Amino acid sequence: MDLRPVLFFDSGVGGLTVLREARVFIPEIQFIYVADDAGFPYGNWEENVLKERILKIFTNLLTHYNPALCVIACNTVSTLMMADLRQNFPHVLFVGTVPAIKSAAEQTKSGFISVLATPGTVKRAYTNELINSFAGQCHVQLVGSEKLAGFAEDYLRGKSIDLEELKKEILPCFVEKNGKYTDVIVLACTHYPFLIKFFREQALWSVKWIDPAKAIAKHIRSLLPLSEKIHQHPMKKYQDFALLTSKNITSSTEHLLKGFGLKLMKGVDFEIQDQ
Repeated sequence: MDLRPVLFFDSGVGGLTVLREARVFIPEIQFIYVADDAGFPYGNWEENVLKERILKIFTNLLTHYNPALCVIACNTVSTLMMADLRQNFPHVLFVGTVPAIKSAAEQTKSGFISVLATPGTVKRAYTNELINSFAGQCHVQLVGSEKLAGFAEDYLRGKSIDLEELKKEILPCFVEKNGKYTDVIVLACTHYPFLIKFFREQALWSVKWIDPAKAIAKHIRSLLPLSEKIHQHPMKKYQDFALLTSKNITSSTEHLLKGFGLKLMKGVDFEIQDQ
């Protein structure tokens, strides 16, 4: 039985949507949450520069924390460089978060699907490969938002959101053609489920919103050789904690992480430059 920690990585706090589901399925495991907030947002980074940055971060993390498994709780990174991570760290088990296009194709009745993501995820070849493999018979609308991840970060810290701007960001997801309408929208950024109540309020019509967090959490659970006895009577031995790459940590961020049961570890040097 491997009780080493499970490490979650994202550019910001979006990956907390996956972590909260993972806690349901593996409550006994220690979680380490890492946010590269100094590099947020990832959506418009130049690909090679972003790859170099993340590989450097993981070289540091894996040396210090030796996790049983790493969850890349970021669609932008997962669609960009899962192969690079596995190649550079072959002894480590990585789980990615990629757009739930297969699930959307299985659930749509109209054949009209939209994928709401960051600009980086929209332009990835991997995203188009998923469409060709699983949704070739569907009309798939890719929508890359530059603002929604930031809106989620602000909302979780108690700041107000410009709902008119939010509506403009999701408007392209709603497609009508020849009497058929979009009926499924994939949330292809882990930040977006935090905004789901606003999406529903601003939607042009009723659709199914797909958040893959629970499915990812179940997959993580299946990969960890845990005792069923422990799972039935969980007892966490160690405190879950969070690491941030920025030096300017606000009280609102610290309060947010505490609300997710994460103790903020300060003074960690990732040996990277802020964006």
